[in-house]
Amino acid sequence: MLNHTKKIKEIYEEIQRKIYYMIPERWEELYLYSAVLDEPDREGKTGELFFYYIPKGILKKRPVNVYEIPSRFNLEETEYLKLVDVLYQKIKKLRNEFKKSESEKIWTNITMSIHGIKFRVDYDYTDLQNSEFSSYERHVIWRSEYLNISENQLSRTEKDIINRFKLSEKTLAKKDHYDTGIYIKNIDNMVTYSTKNYEEGYDKIDDNSCNKKFKNQILSSKEEIYRMKNIKRNEEDKKEE
Repeated sequence: MLNHTKKIKEIYEEIQRKIYYMIPERWEELYLYSAVLDEPDREGKTGELFFYYIPKGILKKRPVNVYEIPSRFNLEETEYLKLVDVLYQKIKKLRNEFKKSESEKIWTNITMSIHGIKFRVDYDYTDLQNSEFSSYERHVIWRSEYLNISENQLSRTEKDIINRFKLSEKTLAKKDHYDTGIYIKNIDNMVTYSTKNYEEGYDKIDDNSCNKKFKNQILSSKEEIYRMKNIKRNEEDKKEE
C-alpha cells in the first residue's frame, strides 16, 4: 500500500487545479495518462503526458484530447503547450515525492480519472523502457481500456495492436490505486482561458527557456499531435473498409 503523505495529497490538489484550468468548456469525465522514466526508453523518451475529457451534454460525446484543445477553441498553441509542460512537471514532482516515502520500486506511469467529485489514480509499474510496445501502441491500448472504445470503433491497425497486447499478457504487472474526492474550492470547469493568469496563479515560467527546458524530458508535444493525427487517420481508414 502506497503512503499518501500530506505533501502528496497537496500535489494532487495542484494537479487537479491545473487540469480544471486547461479545459475551456464544461465536462463530465476526464482520464489522464503520464509516464515518468528514470532512463530513456528505446525511443529516447523519458516521459509523456496526455489526457482526454468528455464534454458535458445530454448526448454522449466524443472524448477530446488535450492536444486538440488549441485548434478546437482557437487558442495560441505554443502558449497552451507550456501549460502541458507545467502539468507534466507536477507529475514528475509527484513521483519524486513518492520516492521519499517508498522503499520499494516506484511506479513508472499513472492514470488519473475524474468523475464528478470522485478522483482516482491507478499506479502502474510496467517496465516501459523494455516494453515490446511503442509509445503509439501503448496509447492505443490505454485508449481502449479507459475510454471504453469498442472493437467496432477500432481500425484494423488498432485491432492488431490490441490483439497482440492480449496475447502478450503472460504475467500481470504490479498495480495500486488511490480513491478520494476533489475538495478544491473556488474553481469550476473553466470557460475562459488566460496563460498569464495560469502562470501567475500557480507557477512562474521563463517564456524564453520553457521549450528548451523540457525538450528532453517530455514526449514532444508536436510528436503527440502527429500521433493523434495518425489515430484519426486510422479511424477514417476503418470507415472506408
